Amino acid sequence: MAWLVNGALALGAVITLAPFLWMVSASFMPAGQSNELPPRLLPDPPTLLHYRELFTRLDLARSLANSLMVATLATLLSVTFNGMAGYAFAKLRFAGRERLFRLLLGALVIPGQVGMLPLFLLLKSMGLVNTMIGVVVPFMATIYGIFLVRQYALGIPDELLDAARIDGAGEGRIFWSVVVPLLRPILGTLAIYTFLSAWNDFMWPLIMLSDGARYTLPVALANLSGEHVQDTELMMAGAVLTVLPVMAVFLVLQRQYVRGLMLGGVKG
Repeated sequence: MAWLVNGALALGAVITLAPFLWMVSASFMPAGQSNELPPRLLPDPPTLLHYRELFTRLDLARSLANSLMVATLATLLSVTFNGMAGYAFAKLRFAGRERLFRLLLGALVIPGQVGMLPLFLLLKSMGLVNTMIGVVVPFMATIYGIFLVRQYALGIPDELLDAARIDGAGEGRIFWSVVVPLLRPILGTLAIYTFLSAWNDFMWPLIMLSDGARYTLPVALANLSGEHVQDTELMMAGAVLTVLPVMAVFLVLQRQYVRGLMLGGVKG
């Protein structure tokens, strides 16, 4: 029976990975080869022409740098603000804490697209449209991030925090010197999740950015497809550049990601 289950899992993995593997293979094919019938599985001969074209004539390196900047800044701000808010909801006593947290959880059922218009109008009034800061704003503090950190922070012993207060440490010192080291696993998980989300985000940068020089990689690639819709191999090369970095990050850090989620669930 075990071989049947393993065989089914292996078949599912092959079916799942097949489109990605063909995308990588097609990105190395000469122009027009990916459209041949029957379809080719391997390039003959392999070529780097499409990757060179993306970085020279089409200047995709700028969009790659924009995506890296947005994802990195969003990650740093998300870890900072969500970490502080999650800890506050878990361990600090203030009026209406539980009521406010329940209100935040209730907002989870509202689709993110519903809030895009009012957020856009708010940022427009602040002069942040067509800026990288405007793209980063939705990632700075999220309900999911606050919930994730809060559930983990509930497991921090109150006696440890009280001992730090008795020693004369202020709340800021307690957070940075005592709490943050204890929150490291869940903050690492949140950082990975935020980086992947910010890197892959398409809708919000498309709404916020009008200057092609500020486009992130997904937006630039979508804009490119309108001009080169017949250049399948070129589009596949652009897709590989978009997907491969975040996939590599996730594969390297997936154990920490899953461990942080599991610990957060157990402690909550």
